[in-house]
Amino acid sequence: MRVLFEQVDAKEKEMALIRAVEKTPDILSAADLLENGSGGITVTKDRSTWLCRLTQIYYIESVDKRTFVYTRDDCFESRSRLYELEEKLGMYYVRISKSMIVNLRKIRSVRAEPGGRMVALLLNDEQVVISRSYVREIKRRLGIL
Repeated sequence: MRVLFEQVDAKEKEMALIRAVEKTPDILSAADLLENGSGGITVTKDRSTWLCRLTQIYYIESVDKRTFVYTRDDCFESRSRLYELEEKLGMYYVRISKSMIVNLRKIRSVRAEPGGRMVALLLNDEQVVISRSYVREIKRRLGIL
């Protein structure tokens, strides 16, 4: 793929144009990176504040009006509500229940469960339950519908 760069004289003139035959996952990933950067969210642990990169997040869960951010080996707390984080996170994050958002890039496998639910096995070997009302969207986003 050819990449062109043209320098402009003002911030408001900046723009990226992607010309492709189809919207592949790689193209969507590049667009997401350009639009959202590889930013992060502010989290706390042990009275310290951290910037947790979006690429490090496995899932986010809300329990008793508190929001917890889980990475491969750690758990942090966020002051933001789940719906606020959902707006910030980007295309690789999807709601799987009323109280949880998962990073699609951290899912190793999914399996059907009785009652219409699914269970996702994450790359860190944790399992999270996908509620019935969110199964269709997960299947669509993973390309298994």
